[in-house]
Amino acid sequence: MRNYVQPGDSLAVSVPYSGGVTAGQGVLVGALFGVAAVDGAQNATIEVQTKGVFDLTKEPSLAITAGARVFWDNTNRRITTTATGNFQVGLATAAALAADATVRVVLLRVPASGA
Repeated sequence: MRNYVQPGDSLAVSVPYSGGVTAGQGVLVGALFGVAAVDGAQNATIEVQTKGVFDLTKEPSLAITAGARVFWDNTNRRITTTATGNFQVGLATAAALAADATVRVVLLRVPASGA
């Protein structure tokens, strides 16, 4: 196919955060969410993984059940279960206790209705 570019598992984006980003952290650019493959300073172009399962930093003291919809809190740069004001990134694939620092997430854009 002539117009095929790439699978889209990873994409190049410009780091939007003033403190930069380290490999393994979430990155939200507009409506595009991915996990940084490498470290990058603000405005640097880096690759982000847009598909897969990742252990991501979560909101402290928040327990998350397996299968729960999870959202990216771009202000605090972490996973939460609070939808309001945050960007949905996928589903928790395993439960995370309140004491856990991370939660395992599969990156998916899930319809708001759950359908």
